[in-house]
Amino acid sequence: MAGPLYEKRITHINSTLYGGGVVEILNDLVIMMNELGIDTEWQQIKGTPDFFTTTKIIHNALQGAKKGLSKNRKNIYLDVNRRNSIYNHLEDTDCVIIHDPQPLPIIKYYNKRQPWIWRCHIDITNRNPRVWRFLKGFINDYDAMIVSMDKYKQVVDLPQHIIQPSINPFNDKNKELNEEEIEYYLHKYNIETDKPIISQISRFDNWKDPIGVINSFKMIKKKFDCRLVLLGNMAQDDPEGQEIYSNLMSYVENENDIIVSTAESSILVNALQRFSKVVIQKSIREGFALTVSEALWKGTPVVGGNVGGIPLQVLEGKTGFLVNSVEECAERTLKILKDPQLGIAMGEAGKEHVKNNFLMTRQLVDYIKLIKQYVINYKVN
Repeated sequence: MAGPLYEKRITHINSTLYGGGVVEILNDLVIMMNELGIDTEWQQIKGTPDFFTTTKIIHNALQGAKKGLSKNRKNIYLDVNRRNSIYNHLEDTDCVIIHDPQPLPIIKYYNKRQPWIWRCHIDITNRNPRVWRFLKGFINDYDAMIVSMDKYKQVVDLPQHIIQPSINPFNDKNKELNEEEIEYYLHKYNIETDKPIISQISRFDNWKDPIGVINSFKMIKKKFDCRLVLLGNMAQDDPEGQEIYSNLMSYVENENDIIVSTAESSILVNALQRFSKVVIQKSIREGFALTVSEALWKGTPVVGGNVGGIPLQVLEGKTGFLVNSVEECAERTLKILKDPQLGIAMGEAGKEHVKNNFLMTRQLVDYIKLIKQYVINYKVN
């Protein structure tokens, strides 16, 4: 399948080397494409704190926040992309794939000689119309656009394709661990295993509704003795993360059975998802939520927000439950905690669902098919 792309040069560009689902995907996708003989590189744009504050405003606006961009913010956004067009040499590449809004305008500063594809990983069903109108001026310069779901497609002047994200079942985050290893890593990071654990694993971001998860846990705790672990990180391109983490720490200051951790360890994520009786992903907006597939792959049922890509992974009543409120989250989580056989059955169905739909080989095939469609016989306008 990859044969026609042998020695073709493909360049992925995003905004960070660390944190978030885009990085998770590119870490494996780029290596696998190279191993197939496709000359694939991964570049990051370099930005200032002002730039990443601006792109976080854009990200939030695409997910429905009312706040728009001032003229000064737009100038910062464009100037950083213009500067990066000087750092990033793309003249000899055969296809450029831009990930998310941060590097989106960089196309304006090149004499385009190859197909450019914009990959949007965000839920844009409720986008801020003013910000979207501004971005659309760059999007329409691309040859194609990739989204994660059919409902994310927009009215734009270019073809749109669907590629759903996926996980690598063999990396540290997802490989098999035995019970002894699970206990070892949890204790190493000061997570006691004397009680059942429920967890949410995601960036510290208000769209993930960590306060809602904590409030759900408080309801659960009244009826079932367990512990909550919120394990997260601050992505390099997300300036809000530290503030949200600090607010969470204040919110849970007097709670004995709530752990908020920033431990940087893929294998800890693995151990925690395996030990948890339920993994919660109570997002308010969500592009896809690879943490759901990660948990299901480990045979752990998921209670997730009924938004974005979560319903593609959480099949209601089969691999977990979909919820729309703090109360529903507590109720459905309790249902699984009180019925261990239900949790086991959901976990088994979840692993099978991920195996059939959300492993990296499927995503690799999707990218190869799409890139071939645009690279082979491409003609410069």
